[in-house]
Amino acid sequence: MATTTIVGSVLANLVLGLAFVVGGARNGTSHDEGEPGWPLWLALTMLAVAGVAAAFVSDWFVAGLTPAISALHISQAFAGLVIVAIAGNAVENVVGIQLAYRNQPDHALQVILQSPVQIVMMVAPALVLLSPVVGASFTLVLPPLLLVVLLVAVVVAVVAVQDGDSTWLESGAMITLYAMTATAFWWG
Repeated sequence: MATTTIVGSVLANLVLGLAFVVGGARNGTSHDEGEPGWPLWLALTMLAVAGVAAAFVSDWFVAGLTPAISALHISQAFAGLVIVAIAGNAVENVVGIQLAYRNQPDHALQVILQSPVQIVMMVAPALVLLSPVVGASFTLVLPPLLLVVLLVAVVVAVVAVQDGDSTWLESGAMITLYAMTATAFWWG
């Protein structure tokens, strides 16, 4: 009964995530009006190639990070939630900063905020469903510290973007939240 409920919830979230991506692709235009977009086959091919390349780079990164984790006595939680997260989101962050510099704050915000939404709605449910296939165990049962961090991060993000303005204080609050989270997982 509990397994069926979990699988059903995960599948529902995955379907909602796919609908979110498809709806966003239909409604949004990421290229200039005069500039033609890629054909669908080319976009899907590039996405597949980039996905495979990212898997190899991720494996190399983790293999290189493992000795440093041991030598510096870094907890695996800190390594995964801080070091790997910074490295994994570097591209989105750089693109977001470039878009903000070009005075395109709406696009910058979309790029930066859509990555965690896609992870929550698509990657996590897919990992839950695929983990038994590879002999692993992955659930969405999270420790209390991580749940509190997620809740506070959502509240701070909503408060920061709700009014449509960006201030140094809101940016400082986000950086402080990240530093507090990193500190908690360093010792946690």
